[in-house]
Amino acid sequence: MNQKSDSEKVDASIDEVKSTATTDSEDWIYLFDGTSTEGWRAYNGDALPPGWTIKDSTLTFDTELGMEQDYTGGTDIIYGAEEFDNFELYLEWKLPKGGNSGVFYHLKENIPNEGPATISPEYQLIDDENYASIHDLTSYNLNLGNTENPEALQPLQQTASDYAMHAADPSKKVLHPVGEWNTTKIVFTPEKVEHWLNGQKVLSFVPWSEDWYEKKNTGKWKDAENYGRFKTGYIGLQDHSSPIWFKNIKIKKL
Repeated sequence: MNQKSDSEKVDASIDEVKSTATTDSEDWIYLFDGTSTEGWRAYNGDALPPGWTIKDSTLTFDTELGMEQDYTGGTDIIYGAEEFDNFELYLEWKLPKGGNSGVFYHLKENIPNEGPATISPEYQLIDDENYASIHDLTSYNLNLGNTENPEALQPLQQTASDYAMHAADPSKKVLHPVGEWNTTKIVFTPEKVEHWLNGQKVLSFVPWSEDWYEKKNTGKWKDAENYGRFKTGYIGLQDHSSPIWFKNIKIKKL
C-alpha cells in the first residue's frame, strides 16, 4: 500500500476541511470570494484604507502600498454590510515571518477612545515560531504581569487563542509554517465558542460565564468596560503592521 507524503497529508487535511465547510453551501454567505471587496471598509471609515487590496484572488494588506499615501485613519477593516450574532465563520490565511494579525467579531463602531482590540474578542493569528525572535516582548509581558519567560510569546498570545483570555490547546494545534495556508473556523453561540485550526478544535469556552468574567476582570481587559459585552456586531480583520493574506472568507448564521 502506498504511503502518502507529509505534503499530501496536509493537502488532504485542508481538502477535508474545505469539504466540511462547504456542506449545505446555500447557507453560507461569502464575505470575500476572491473577486471583490464589496462590503469591506475601514473600521469607523467609509472606504478601505490604503494597503488593503486584492492580489492573486486574495485579500491582502500590502505594507508598502499602505505607507505610500497620506492617511491618518485606522487600518483595521470590517465587513460593514451586515452585523452577525450567532455564526460559524470560516477563512483561510497565511502570514510572513514575524507576522501578526487577528479576526474580530461582535465589533461595534463609534465608541469614543476605543478601538477593536478593547471591544471585540480576537482569534489570534501570529507567527508562533518566529515572532518573539524578531520583536522584543519583554517590557510588554512584564507590564501584564508575565514574569516567567517574559521574552517569549505567551500561550494567550499565540495563534488560535482567544487573545488575552483563553489559550488554544498546544497538543491539538497543527500550525503550518509561515508562507503556507492555514484554515480557521470560529463557531459562536451563547452556549459555547469554538476555535478551530486546520481541521482541529483547539479551544472551547462559554462566553459571559463566571469563568469568562473572572478572566476578563483580572487580566488584560480588566479596565476595558466594553470588551466582549456586545452580542452582535461586525466581523473584522486586524492590521498589525505586517503583510497578511486571506481567502475564502464565509459565514453561516446559526
